[in-house]
Amino acid sequence: MGKLKIKTGDTVRVIAGNDKTKEGKVQKVFIEKNKAIVEGVNLVSKHQKPSAANPQGGIVKKEAPIHISNLALVDSKGEATRVGYRVEGDKKVRFSKKSNEVI
Repeated sequence: MGKLKIKTGDTVRVIAGNDKTKEGKVQKVFIEKNKAIVEGVNLVSKHQKPSAANPQGGIVKKEAPIHISNLALVDSKGEATRVGYRVEGDKKVRFSKKSNEVI
């Protein structure tokens, strides 16, 4: 699989699918599946049985994983950008391909 250019905590914009143009923070990344869970994006209705934690049960809205290829990182200016890597000194850093600044 390899390395992904999106990390937990990044702000991303959805560039394809039903939630196109929505933005949110990455909550979790599944490297092996090339997917990520983004706050408020790709919501699905999950039917839940009554339990001790939720005695009522019912239908719960929950974020489902979305493929990394449908996400673009948002830089400090609020623009969607691609991500590159370069070595500065002895550190490997991510940078925005649009503005060329370190993320």
